[in-house]
Amino acid sequence: MSGHSKWATTKHKKAVIDAKRGKMFAKLIKNVEVAARMGGGDPAGNPTLYDAIQKAKKSSVPNDNIDRAVKRGSGAETGGADYQTIMYEGYGPGGTAMLIECLTDNKNRAAMEVRTAMTRNGGSLADPGSVSFLFNRKGVVVVPAEQEGRSVSEDDLLEATLDAGAEDVADLGEAFEVVSEATDLVGVRSALQDAGIDYDSAEASFVPDNKVPLDKDAAGKLFRLVDALEDLDDVQNIFANHDVDDAVLAALEEE
Repeated sequence: MSGHSKWATTKHKKAVIDAKRGKMFAKLIKNVEVAARMGGGDPAGNPTLYDAIQKAKKSSVPNDNIDRAVKRGSGAETGGADYQTIMYEGYGPGGTAMLIECLTDNKNRAAMEVRTAMTRNGGSLADPGSVSFLFNRKGVVVVPAEQEGRSVSEDDLLEATLDAGAEDVADLGEAFEVVSEATDLVGVRSALQDAGIDYDSAEASFVPDNKVPLDKDAAGKLFRLVDALEDLDDVQNIFANHDVDDAVLAALEEE
């Protein structure tokens, strides 16, 4: 029976991973469709669409799905939904401030699902403006440290992007985060391309002014809340001002 149990567990884990990948694909495709609707279906003249397509491709979304999303968004093909961007503000475990960005064709459904996920997992929604002032809109490019045939250093990135508007380079371990003003995002991304440096994603993001350190208990609760929110079809991005050190992460991974 232990073998059967192990197989059943493996099968369950694979189903969960497949389901999460399916949700991620759907969110990336939705992002492409909205970018095409907002700025047209030509990536060369629509930087937001270009970056949405690149992110989808980096996540292995099939090209046919991406092409159809562009056509739906640009009006070349019927069937596109009328998506709206809504930002919810709230508080998570440990007093963390959270911004929850939704892309939805049903505002009432999105509001209800986000509120339910928050209240069931130790969070609460806040009034508009009560949390957003703790964040700044920034351009964020994520660059893998190990690239094909070479390693990239912080100095390499600064040299390539400083003149293009990069403000900071953060070492994430296996990757770097190049931060700029949101208006300089395209310039920074283009500078990396010109320097022959590959990147995983380039997008406008919300970066907190200050971070709240979390212990193991609060961090575990926050991660469960984030998982619940990410499971919602309408939720595109979650931004939070938490700081979890390596020792706490290691303790959580052991559980």
